[in-house]
Amino acid sequence: MNPKAPLIRGYEIVIGIETHAQLSTRSKIFSGASTTFGAAANTQACAVDLALPGTLPVMNRGAVERAIRFGLAVGATVAPQSIFARKNYFYPDLPKGYQISQYETPVVQGGRVEFYLGDAKHVVNLTRAHLEEDAGKSLHEDYHGLTGIDLNRAGTPLLEIVTEPDMRSSAEAVEYAKALHTLVVWLAICDGNMQEGSFRCDANVSVRRPGAPYGTRREIKNLNSFKFLQQAVDYEIQWQIDLLEDGGTVRQATVLFDADTSETRAMRSKEDAHDYRYFPDPDLPPLVIGPEWIAEVRAAMPELPRAMAERFQRDYGLPAYDASMMTQSKAFGAFFEATAQACGNAKLAANWLMGEVSRRLNAGALALEDSPVGTAALASLISRIADGTISNNGAKQVFDALWAGRSADVDALIDALGLKQMKDDGALEAILDEVIAANAKSVVEYRAGKEKAFNALVGQAMKASKGKANPLQVNELLKKKLG
Repeated sequence: MNPKAPLIRGYEIVIGIETHAQLSTRSKIFSGASTTFGAAANTQACAVDLALPGTLPVMNRGAVERAIRFGLAVGATVAPQSIFARKNYFYPDLPKGYQISQYETPVVQGGRVEFYLGDAKHVVNLTRAHLEEDAGKSLHEDYHGLTGIDLNRAGTPLLEIVTEPDMRSSAEAVEYAKALHTLVVWLAICDGNMQEGSFRCDANVSVRRPGAPYGTRREIKNLNSFKFLQQAVDYEIQWQIDLLEDGGTVRQATVLFDADTSETRAMRSKEDAHDYRYFPDPDLPPLVIGPEWIAEVRAAMPELPRAMAERFQRDYGLPAYDASMMTQSKAFGAFFEATAQACGNAKLAANWLMGEVSRRLNAGALALEDSPVGTAALASLISRIADGTISNNGAKQVFDALWAGRSADVDALIDALGLKQMKDDGALEAILDEVIAANAKSVVEYRAGKEKAFNALVGQAMKASKGKANPLQVNELLKKKLG
């Protein structure tokens, strides 16, 4: 059960998402033409893609295998037999005058995607995932007022993943999209490159009073970044509420998001299924997937994010939220596990990865694989925090030096920077005796119950030790001395 989302101006938000994930095959779904990104216009469209007379589609086995992999990963039913249909509409970048898709019987049925929003677990149920071909692309720039058509994408294999209307805020929608993105990349069925159009979302948004029937939805098309997804949904929510509050009526429509103005605008009235006149494609037989094929795909599946997170909780004692963060990608999971095993302190390893390491990666727009600090150096640094050699503040200074490439030797850096903490109880006791003698007023105030006075004494002790005393040790010894 998902945590209840707060109302916005007295309205409940209802969101469903349709995601087009471009499958990672080298050739198209019904032809042998290449799917490589960035080729010159119309150089990767063969006779089948152009719908020349006499050509027939042939199903790409690799695309089906990737759909099976996804279905298994989300706990869905992989249909033993599914049907391809013709979705009829007319547009310049659709050579056949119809798109080959799946309608009544999709290859993947049901399933769910789990994710965390903050430390709260959420579940979004999937309606279906079906195979289809992409259309071409209309080009409106640099054509002197004309529109150019590039058919390189025509026939590119897509898996369209459709959710139930389970999300109740833009934040939920974004975290769902991120979790789905992580999964399809993890499974190696999609490269996830949103800038190249490999992973794009359509958000269906409606609002209603609590307990009322679902409101009329508007579909925001082709959102190719998580930032735009959140901005578009937030704007659409406020637009619909404003319209209703002014006495208007929301009408079903397809809308586009303008990133320059952060606004949505209507493109056309939203079509219903009957407008597309779906019917089974006579050129393609039913897609039959036997149990042997499913078993073969299952045997080759990698450890999934959810299973890895559960293992990290079980084997390393991580909280559920930490475990979910450590499995945000295969690389992250491997980095965490190598660090935790080397330092023997999984919680500290997770904290550093979620904190300082992630902060630096984000600031530098770096992938984890490009981190200047490797698992060995990070594990060594964590070990020195755990054994009291260095304070947390000192550790950040060492991390700065590691990140800057000054050295990969943590112990040498600690010595060079003079950050090693005092471990001699006798020397520390002498410092504390001097601090107590020099701050009689604070001692009296502490014994009278003023906690701030104790903190002041700790500060004086740290200053006297030039920051080299262990704060925990200072606290313990000082409390003993003050009775």
